[in-house]
Amino acid sequence: MNSVKILIACACAAAAISWAGCAGGNKSGQPSSQPANSSSAATPSPVTAGAATGVEKVKPAPGTGNVQGKVLYNGKPVENIEVKLCEKFNRFLGGCGDGKTFTARTDKDGEYVITNVEPKVYEGLMARVFETDMYVFATTGIAGLSSTKYEVSADKTLFAQPTNLFKGDLKLLSPKAGAKVSAQNLELKWEPYPDAAYYKFSIHPEEMSVTSPYINERVDATSYAVDKPLQKGTYRWQVTAYNGADQKLSESADDIKFTITEP
Repeated sequence: MNSVKILIACACAAAAISWAGCAGGNKSGQPSSQPANSSSAATPSPVTAGAATGVEKVKPAPGTGNVQGKVLYNGKPVENIEVKLCEKFNRFLGGCGDGKTFTARTDKDGEYVITNVEPKVYEGLMARVFETDMYVFATTGIAGLSSTKYEVSADKTLFAQPTNLFKGDLKLLSPKAGAKVSAQNLELKWEPYPDAAYYKFSIHPEEMSVTSPYINERVDATSYAVDKPLQKGTYRWQVTAYNGADQKLSESADDIKFTITEP
């Protein structure tokens, strides 16, 4: 996979879900849908068969192992989703790297089985987001900077945690990319997203010395009147949609910038 964009939905000490997409340039990202920061991550431990449980659908061929899991979107199973198990994985350089890659697709119940896998530790497990060129994968460690590793054992099925897909098609309306605006009476606006119960938005200053007053601010509407001071300068903003079960549905592009000309 060449030229990959990475976005992360959630990061914690246990396995979480992230995005990787193959559209456009190389881009990295972090939780709750923000770009990855520079914090160091704890060395992840491989996922073992006890990480999740299930009913084995297919017996592994002798001397090999299987990886079985489920893919969901908006809490519902998703059929015909491509899933890849990567021997080598680099979220910043294209997902699956050198080494073996095993592929499967989900059935009508959203379940997949990657069969006849050579026993060893694998560095990533990716699920394609519908018919797009985007993928999600599980992360671990502080800030979710490391992909979850999967230890496949001979004659056993490894049950992976469910993968919750989310999309990247939430549309921002105002301010538009490149807009020059005053902080006075500034109102953020975005399109309503299907099945969204609420949203979270963040405003990130380009100037590292400036602290943002808005990080993962929850909003139940599709607009927000900015009421905290914003200094002059350039900012990047992003909005994420969630359903009533607090599952992430979609996020906007993470490269929409505007400039404050008057504080």
